[in-house]
Amino acid sequence: MDTLDVELGDRSYPIYIGDGLFTQKELLLDLLAGHQVLVVTNTTVSPLYLDKILAQLDGLNPRALELEDGEQYKTLDTVTRIFDALLEQRFSRNSTLIALGGGVIGDITGFAAACYQRGVNFIQIPTTLLAQVDSSVGGKTGVNHPLGKNMIGAFYQPKGVIIDISALTTLPDRELKAGIAEVIKYGLIDDSEFFEWIELNLDNILKRERKVLTHAIRRSCEIKAEIVAADEKEAGIRAILNFGHTFGHAIEAGCGYGVYLHGEAVSIGMCLAAELSCRLDYISLKQLHRIIALLERTGLPTTLPEQLSTNEYLKLMAVDKKNIDGEIRVIVLEQMGKAGLPVSIDTVLLKKTIQDYGVIRSNES
Repeated sequence: MDTLDVELGDRSYPIYIGDGLFTQKELLLDLLAGHQVLVVTNTTVSPLYLDKILAQLDGLNPRALELEDGEQYKTLDTVTRIFDALLEQRFSRNSTLIALGGGVIGDITGFAAACYQRGVNFIQIPTTLLAQVDSSVGGKTGVNHPLGKNMIGAFYQPKGVIIDISALTTLPDRELKAGIAEVIKYGLIDDSEFFEWIELNLDNILKRERKVLTHAIRRSCEIKAEIVAADEKEAGIRAILNFGHTFGHAIEAGCGYGVYLHGEAVSIGMCLAAELSCRLDYISLKQLHRIIALLERTGLPTTLPEQLSTNEYLKLMAVDKKNIDGEIRVIVLEQMGKAGLPVSIDTVLLKKTIQDYGVIRSNES
């Protein structure tokens, strides 16, 4: 088992990474507060792993809440179902919520924990690659709104994160590939050598080779933990974790939550952000080709959805947490392996990048 720490003073917590951690009883018990425990999961994960987690809580009379599976259920109404369960069972402030599932379960459970009695303990047990490398770490919690993704939420850190890579054996291929999009993102924004390592080891990642997967997860979590420790509430450098997300969130909201998986939308968003970086002369055309080639090798989408117009993109991108005074701000690459802070992008350039997406590559290939 590998252990990383997210260093945040009195809010610091461990990330445990290993094989078979679902049955490590002491690991889970050490993270609990009090004896009231509610495990929040969904209809997909529940038959696979809920009993294993409940078995580690034997003697505590844990409760479980099973929610519908899908991004379309990441709403305030779903969070209210968690509040209902807590209140009906008279959960006190000295209780623990356990998020067992992917990013949606982690985000809504964390948000419920942040709000219930103004804050109760919660633990992340992510079961998808995307949640393991991204959403379970860093304390971003929240829900979607029809006009914008993740616009309602709170920064609220978990007590700990337990990453059992054995959960990835049951993960559908599409979900695995969506998680790899976020892994690739870390190489692009902070570690060019890691990006090269992904290029060399992608086939084994796709084959779910345990040693390679473990390294991909660990390095991704290391990068995110370092960035979060430096900027917990996204006042500065943490914003680079949103590379590709301004475009990606617009795609998710515009096409309807659940049509694209988050990682799929981010893949397209990274292509657009990389092309914008190329148009700004920060990266070369060859480097742009390299980025898109890796995403395509992974089996991720790299073409724009036909149903969204340029104006719809701009309207949706205008509802973004990075924007200031009505100006759309985007994360771009200053070079391979280094993203810069959000920059205001002229609307004309944004329109041209979206309308002429792919043209500079096809003309100069």
